[in-house]
Amino acid sequence: MKDENTLPALMAGIGHAARASAKMLAAASTDAKNKALRAAAAAIRARAGTILAANREDVAAAEQGSLSDAMLDRLVLNDKRIEAMAQGLDEIAALPDPVGQEMARWDRPNGLDIARVRVPLGVIGIIYESRPNVTADAGALCLKSGNAAILRGGSESFRSCAAIMECLQAGLREAGLPAEALQSVPTTDRAAVGILLKMSEFIDVIVPRGGRSLIERVIAESRIPLFQHLEGNNHTYVHASADLGMARRIVINAKLRRTGVCGATETLLVDRAVAGTHLAPLVTDLLDGGCEVRGDGATQAVDRRVVGVAEVDWQTEYLEAIIAVKVVDGLDAAIAHIECYGSHHTDAIVADDPAAAEAFLAGVDSAIVLVNASTQFADGGEFGMGAEIGISTGKLHARGPVGVEQLTSFKYVVRGTGQVRS
Repeated sequence: MKDENTLPALMAGIGHAARASAKMLAAASTDAKNKALRAAAAAIRARAGTILAANREDVAAAEQGSLSDAMLDRLVLNDKRIEAMAQGLDEIAALPDPVGQEMARWDRPNGLDIARVRVPLGVIGIIYESRPNVTADAGALCLKSGNAAILRGGSESFRSCAAIMECLQAGLREAGLPAEALQSVPTTDRAAVGILLKMSEFIDVIVPRGGRSLIERVIAESRIPLFQHLEGNNHTYVHASADLGMARRIVINAKLRRTGVCGATETLLVDRAVAGTHLAPLVTDLLDGGCEVRGDGATQAVDRRVVGVAEVDWQTEYLEAIIAVKVVDGLDAAIAHIECYGSHHTDAIVADDPAAAEAFLAGVDSAIVLVNASTQFADGGEFGMGAEIGISTGKLHARGPVGVEQLTSFKYVVRGTGQVRS
């Protein structure tokens, strides 16, 4: 696979097959796509043992390397996660088909009937790290939205992703659709990513989903438009009006429910007006929950276990049981901190003051902004999208969870009765 001549030929073959399949998938009926999704879900359940065996090999290899605990958590599959993948496919099958939907329709004075109609993007290239369930989620969302997809998972999840892809392709075959509509790059050679990023004759959009180094590489090398999924340097701000009990529940969940997901809170901001009553309980909850707290002077003063915070901490997506904590002088200071250090992914306020909550919603320029809820809700499934292909932190075309609707573009369909332009 690593021969200089073989790899480009391999990637070109994958691209040709994807482009041909995209035309067929764009014209596929809703019933056919849903049949493929449900058959793929059944295959995942039936082949759970095979998938888990492949995953055990991946995990064993990863444990010999330098993978972080958070990345290992993302890599590991179990019966519950296998069933969640299958259930996700069934849920996507139950969603409305976006292809062909009329987004708007109007008549012109000259009698022209104009409609804006959703259409597939074409071929989507997806590059991701560690999490093998992305294979199922991304493949299913592309299928439902009428797009072919080329998936390139991380080398650490290579066997797991291949086993899941076999289930997706089995579903396509059962529905009479081309199996090549969903393909995995069958090599761990990193050079394949470089080739993929330049396959503009075959791929219409690139979706990178991973750490900063992956995103920066894609931005630097890609000749193809992309949905930018940057890191989740997320904040929870406890406002002066916050109920302490609610704040404690939200903060502990936002940080520690799963530390390795992109929706995890990485910085806690506490209003100085309630630091005397709220800061110590919040910090104690985190420390007692096994979280390392890196705090400013006020935070260090409430518990000797708190370590000093550095400037780099405000900029860091830890993806592990570490959190930065700062006491801020009110709502405007909290918003300014988020604007300076955040990644425009997901940020939350805990507040009983409706005016403060609305000011936070208006002032924080992130893809997802929450009031009185955990940042861990930053998930397409939790938004009712069935799943997501990623959370876009850019502003063009799609922002926030990228589901089936976001994987479509549109065209204008104009119907006339013989009109000519004067």
